[in-house]
Amino acid sequence: MEHVTMKAARLHKIGDFRTDTVPVPVPKDCQLLVRIGACGICGSDLPRIYEHGTSSGVYPLTLGHEFSGTIVAVGGDADPDLVGRRGAVFPLIPCRQCDPCLSGHYAMCEDYDYMGSRCDGGFAEYCLVPSSWHFIESHNPDLSFEELAMLEPACVAQHAIRKGAVFAGANVVIFGAGPIGIMAGRWARISGANVLMVDVVNQKVTFAEGCGFQTLNSNDPGFLENVKAAFGGALADIAIEGTGFSGALENCIHCIKPFGRIVLMGNPAGNTQITQSAHSLLPRKEATISGIWNSHFGNLPINEWRYAVEMMDSGKFTCGDLISHRVSIEDVPTLIQSIHDRSVSICKAMYSSACDHK
Repeated sequence: MEHVTMKAARLHKIGDFRTDTVPVPVPKDCQLLVRIGACGICGSDLPRIYEHGTSSGVYPLTLGHEFSGTIVAVGGDADPDLVGRRGAVFPLIPCRQCDPCLSGHYAMCEDYDYMGSRCDGGFAEYCLVPSSWHFIESHNPDLSFEELAMLEPACVAQHAIRKGAVFAGANVVIFGAGPIGIMAGRWARISGANVLMVDVVNQKVTFAEGCGFQTLNSNDPGFLENVKAAFGGALADIAIEGTGFSGALENCIHCIKPFGRIVLMGNPAGNTQITQSAHSLLPRKEATISGIWNSHFGNLPINEWRYAVEMMDSGKFTCGDLISHRVSIEDVPTLIQSIHDRSVSICKAMYSSACDHK
């Protein structure tokens, strides 16, 4: 290793998030040392920094769980041929022993660790990864580290589309035109669906329209009739709720056909409440409501992460155009503070190592 110290953005206590100089970790056993290429800022990072603290109670902790990079060193039990390979990192560290893990449902692990919230993650120049099992290699040298760093949210979006059983010709309405919502729309289109993107923020509606989607602002008068008009007079077969707000869930219920499906993708933004009239439509329509939690890393029926990298490598799935802000590792805390106090408006923001060398 040419460097013995590195920069890392670490949470010292609630509200105290800063960039420190720390030793570069040394891999042992099956571990990989990854030089970070990029690490995305997730919406969950803000409450972690300003409200809840780390999930493990460990401080200081390097945050960041959406990251990519290059393997630069390995432990003694790892394959040395891995050095030089580039890709993304699956941040969940499951126990691999509980019933959910044994059935391949690692997101439901009963005793897990997690890079970026329970142990050190990707807001650093280097990160230790437990083993090659966590590394999803890209075989396209032209695919940027920034796009690879969006693999985690891309897989959340893909998982929502799979859970909704989206089919070719389906009418799909997606509430929340942020980066994950737009990526869900792109996965739905790959499945052959008709997609309608909905938000309450005109700026997001306009951005989604610029991405080629039909769009609506749900605050506009005659919203339900506008949904029908977008789908040629029909309601939606599937509604994806990606905001966590009660109003969006209420609209999902009204927007779906009888026997339609609703997928809850967004974390609740408070106490969820729906009206009696919307509640009564759930049994009347015999609606199906499904939740999703993260994504699926098991090989059956398909490893969503490896599939997503294949689709990115081939150019069939793209998301780099959703990145609106890039900063150096030194500026990660400042950007997150600006996002928190709403002095900047983002689509997708991230730490990019390319900014460290400008």
